[in-house]
Amino acid sequence: MPTYDQLLEELKGIRRPGLPDLRSIDRPALRAAAVAGGFCDGSDDAPAGIEALLKEAVRRLGERDLLGRAAAHTFGLLPDRRGAPAHDRRKTAAAVYGVTPERFRKHQEPQVIQQLAEAVLTILREPPPPSGGQGSPGRGPGPDTGAQLPGGPSAAGQSTLARGGRTGRTGRTGRTVQEPPLRVDSVPVDAQSTFTLHVSPIELLRDIEVLVSSENVYLEMSKTFRPTVSGALRLAAAVRDPAGEIVDDVLARELAGWLRAHGRPGLPIRPGTVVPTSPGALAARGVRRIYHAAVATPLDDTYEVRPESIARAVSACFALARAERDRYEPALSSICFPLLGAGRGGLAPAVSATWLRWAIRDELARDARWRVHLVVRSREIAEAVGAL
Repeated sequence: MPTYDQLLEELKGIRRPGLPDLRSIDRPALRAAAVAGGFCDGSDDAPAGIEALLKEAVRRLGERDLLGRAAAHTFGLLPDRRGAPAHDRRKTAAAVYGVTPERFRKHQEPQVIQQLAEAVLTILREPPPPSGGQGSPGRGPGPDTGAQLPGGPSAAGQSTLARGGRTGRTGRTGRTVQEPPLRVDSVPVDAQSTFTLHVSPIELLRDIEVLVSSENVYLEMSKTFRPTVSGALRLAAAVRDPAGEIVDDVLARELAGWLRAHGRPGLPIRPGTVVPTSPGALAARGVRRIYHAAVATPLDDTYEVRPESIARAVSACFALARAERDRYEPALSSICFPLLGAGRGGLAPAVSATWLRWAIRDELARDARWRVHLVVRSREIAEAVGAL
């Protein structure tokens, strides 16, 4: 599948010329995404497939949400707006936020395009609709071929982890089929200690008692449709009724309760603070606690993550785990960290991993009884972590 950066670059490239330009200039990443998602078969119907893919991505952002509405106007995805000039589309998108077109261009527009790219990736990560079944609007079964980017196979699975990792393969739906999550034991922290590395979505891990989530300093969890650690855990922990509807947003509810109890609703907490919640539905996977590490500070349309906040959060996680260890039978003994601040927080994965490793080594020197896990989503990041 195409990468986030490839999708983002091509979405920026079609913002000005608009959808009518899709046939005149090839957009290989968007074409690959449309093929992999089952929206088209190949080059001939790629423009229509890309347009259908973007409409579905807007639907995921929320057709009544500011992001979704602004994205629809920005790219001319609304009726009678497909051929509107770029400045008219920007003007109507700016009106959604109630700002001038120039302010929208500098502040909101980059976030709108970034979130549209994220929504496209979310669609591609979902299981494809069954053959002959009803998928998303305008979406059908994909072709019996892989989505290819220029220069070779799909970007997903290009890199192979040193300890026996394998690349992905192309399935019958046209979507790149990911290999099962990979586990690499005994990655050294230092001469005395090791951790277990997982290449996997964090919500698929099993029998790790404490999972750590990366949050902002307002403890506002990510939306469930966003491909972040926070959003994935929130969705996986939610309790559903027999029809699949969420009836208890467990993690968000408990965090809101903690903020009320500590007099902080709507107010930031100190970066590096860690707040525990129950695991909700993740208890069925052997998870006992979710620790929410507040490391990201919102700044206008982006976030700031200071590396020392990661060190404070790791220390707070271990302190909390030691305090809670003997409340459980058997006692808590395992904890898993993602790369804190390396998603929407904008911190480079190598920087996050370096500070995590330093802080974990410091904590294991004090108490070596813990089994520590690190989870990343891609093999490329896993290789970078292993090379540190």
